[in-house]
Amino acid sequence: MLPESEINRVLVVTAHPDDADFGAAGSVALFVDRGVEVTYLLVTDGDAGGNERTLDNSGMAELRRTEQLAAAKAVGVTDLRFLGHPDGQVVPSLELRRDIARVIRQVRPDLVITHHPDRNYRFVAPSHPDHRAVGGAALDAVYPDARNPYAFPELARDEGLEAWTVREVWLTGGPAPDHWVDVTGAMDRKLAALQSHVSQVAHVEGFADFVKSRFGAWGEQAGFGEGRYAEGFQVVSTA
Repeated sequence: MLPESEINRVLVVTAHPDDADFGAAGSVALFVDRGVEVTYLLVTDGDAGGNERTLDNSGMAELRRTEQLAAAKAVGVTDLRFLGHPDGQVVPSLELRRDIARVIRQVRPDLVITHHPDRNYRFVAPSHPDHRAVGGAALDAVYPDARNPYAFPELARDEGLEAWTVREVWLTGGPAPDHWVDVTGAMDRKLAALQSHVSQVAHVEGFADFVKSRFGAWGEQAGFGEGRYAEGFQVVSTA
């Protein structure tokens, strides 16, 4: 794994608003605490989400972008980028790979955090089709697209974006995490980020207790002990 001292820029690539906050907001807050530059890239605006909504898809997209801005602020992230692909219809296309590779070349991150591309049969919630499509496209954008100067040559020719090698990827939502981050010190900020997504969670009774229970169980699974909270990732070396 990359030493902490060699992680200076992180790009978090997710399908929807709130995905980064469920999967990695605690870790992101700790990165920001250390002075790491963190960028969020959202493939969709979450326009097909919401509960008992009165807004059309355009209105929901605007609302969810606003909620994600507030959630990012709760963990210290100010650089957010939205690709605007249709929610619920994402496929790991060449277009999506190019869009993600473009942002990788712009941000030039040491680490990318994204969805696991495989279905999790132990816990199905992270396996939304958009999640799996974005995870697969992001991995393809990391290797080989962003580092290959001859892949999507228009990025260099027309936009001046030179090739970039991401050294490591952390995958969220997979069935077998092999890296745990103790996020106890950032749990209040993670919860604040999640609660910023009012359209998604305000109707869930006992939501805060659910979040603490879930990530507390992971803290024990990680070996951090009772009363500690953890986020789990599968680490992929891509150097």
